[in-house]
Amino acid sequence: MEATERGLFQTKPDIVIRRAGVVTHVIDTKWKRISSRMEDPKQGVSQSDVYQMMAYAQLYRAPRLTLLYPHHAGLGDQETVHDNIIETASIDVANGSEVLGRLRQLLEVDAGPVSSPVA
Repeated sequence: MEATERGLFQTKPDIVIRRAGVVTHVIDTKWKRISSRMEDPKQGVSQSDVYQMMAYAQLYRAPRLTLLYPHHAGLGDQETVHDNIIETASIDVANGSEVLGRLRQLLEVDAGPVSSPVA
């Protein structure tokens, strides 16, 4: 591969959480609206997003993967996590107060170091 092509397909998640230098969680944010489970069992999560997360699992050896979407009224009142092989979660981005704390609480992340974004 030529040097000019090396940056063409970079694989960098939005948030990588490390504990004691080991990747424990990869979170990738998506800026599209997901649907409720009653409307669509896949909630509008695309196949390409799933493939992307599986690549992150392999490359970062991450045991926990989360696709994070903006929360909206159609999902109910509470910011939520739906646990599957790959989690989907939503957070109210319109409410900018204490986003990091709310994200930690939502994903049950301790107060350890959080890297965002990955460089």
